[in-house]
Parts: sequence; C-alpha cells; structure tokens
Amino acid sequence: MQHPSVTLPTIDHGPVTLPEPGWCTGHAGHVPGYRVDLTHFGTEHHLTFEGTTLLVAMLSQDPFVSVAERRRTGLYVEQVDFSGTLDVTEVRQLAATLTVHAAHLRRLADDLAVIQAEEGGR
Repeated sequence: MQHPSVTLPTIDHGPVTLPEPGWCTGHAGHVPGYRVDLTHFGTEHHLTFEGTTLLVAMLSQDPFVSVAERRRTGLYVEQVDFSGTLDVTEVRQLAATLTVHAAHLRRLADDLAVIQAEEGGR
C-alpha cells in the first residue's frame, strides 16, 4: 500500500522526504532539527483520573533512529506527574480507572500489532 510522503527540513540533511503513515497526525509546527530526530506521531490518548492526565499514549515511528530495530512503529507512552494522598474511596476509584486504562492500552497494543504486521520486516 502506497503512503503519501512528507518533506521536512532538517539542519543536517536539508529537506528530507519520507513516507507518511496513514495514522500520522501530520507535522504542523515542525521545527527543523536533526534527521535522526524526525518522528511520526499518531493521535494522543490522554488517560486521566479525576481530570488529571496519568498517561499519554500515541503511535510513533522514528524512521532514522540509529538502531534499525527501533525504526518500526511503536506505542510511545509517557507517564505524567501525578501524586496525592487518597482516601479509601479515591484509591478504589483510581484502581478502577487504571483497570480501564489497562484495557485501553491493550486495544492500542492490538492496533499496533496490526500496523507492525502490515509493515512486515521493516
């Protein structure tokens, strides 16, 4: 399947044209950097508790990273700062929330498995 391409300026290789995966949300606001740092990102999934983000997860691909095995699409997960003293009810609510988020992460892993299968041996 042919993907559209995108051309992005870099400070070390000039304009670089690369295939853009269908799940990539684009490169608005791209600031020229090193080619090795070019990354495709998918939709951000904010996993929250009581309005506070606990985790952010999104598909990502670093096509020029130095370790070839890391060039495949992966799921970028960032743990956000959350702390607080919780009472019994809040701890149970947090645990239930984390269970829901774990299910969401498993669905994202399933999506990632499909994408990696489509990528083949890349």
